[in-house]
Amino acid sequence: MKRALGPALKILALRMPALAIPVLAIPTLLFSGTMRAADAPVVVTSIKPIHSLVSAIMQGVGEPELIVDGAASPHTYNLKPSNARALQDAKVIFWVGPGLEAFLEKPLQALGRDASIAALDDAPGLVKLPFREGGAFEPHDDAPKHESASGQHDHADAAHDADPGHASDHDHDTFDTHLWLDPMNAKAMAAMITTTLVAADPANALTYQGNAKALDDKLDALDTEIKGMVAPVKDKPFIVFHDAYQYFEHRYGIRVAGSITVSPETIPGAERVSEIHRKVGELGATCVFAEPQFEPRLVNVVIEGTRAKSGVLDPEAATLKAGPDLYFNLMRGIANSMKDCLSSA
Repeated sequence: MKRALGPALKILALRMPALAIPVLAIPTLLFSGTMRAADAPVVVTSIKPIHSLVSAIMQGVGEPELIVDGAASPHTYNLKPSNARALQDAKVIFWVGPGLEAFLEKPLQALGRDASIAALDDAPGLVKLPFREGGAFEPHDDAPKHESASGQHDHADAAHDADPGHASDHDHDTFDTHLWLDPMNAKAMAAMITTTLVAADPANALTYQGNAKALDDKLDALDTEIKGMVAPVKDKPFIVFHDAYQYFEHRYGIRVAGSITVSPETIPGAERVSEIHRKVGELGATCVFAEPQFEPRLVNVVIEGTRAKSGVLDPEAATLKAGPDLYFNLMRGIANSMKDCLSSA
């Protein structure tokens, strides 16, 4: 058979030279692609902003799985059977921590025992801001933000929280967990993501590290871009649906005057809504921002009878498509919404 097949293939190659090489190469290409997919570790992420950072660092190796997809919110999410299977199969799991994704705490203990679990609220170098109480915020002594010589920003009242040793205490009730809304915190998270992936998958270390360097540069450029976008309106006060924007506020020196609710799981009472309504009136023409996942009716109640305008902010990327570009679209979207509403107020 070998003698008969050899000449036949030679004749076919002479008659169809343009087709011979691709046809004979197909099995090799398919095998190579299968090996690349098989070599990629199973990585699971909790929410879209974290998935975006991990996706950027994993480009060329594989794609992480996402638990809180679509317009779902980690504040109200219920774990699905498919999520449980993903956690059980995972080699690496990334989440912010129990202060944000409380629904994951027990499942991770039961299903993630064989995985490397990285709580990104423990990332060295993070700036953590205290959890705020009350609907109307008072001016902060430490705002606006300042950068140190190293490029990291700091706050007088949050310096101890930036210490990794302090972060390991997991006292998650004392700080705001929307950490990603500052690109410098995103850089700190990306560094921890890279270290975790390299430890779990050293064969792809160079790819992870190269992608991380490119992501770092993009985050610096994004930070500069957003500073320019919000600069014309940063002194105009506004109200948000829930207190999710401290990190954006402190990084860029904008004036969030209060929130309708501190946490979206808690429906505010009549007294709180009245307090915010009065605050809007005192501020004069401003904006009150809703969020896409939650009932906008309360926003309408708050602005009724005032000159305030309404807008929408999406801190958890509910309306955005998951992927490596999502984080940048999320941050630009917040900046654009603020600029558009406040510049017309």
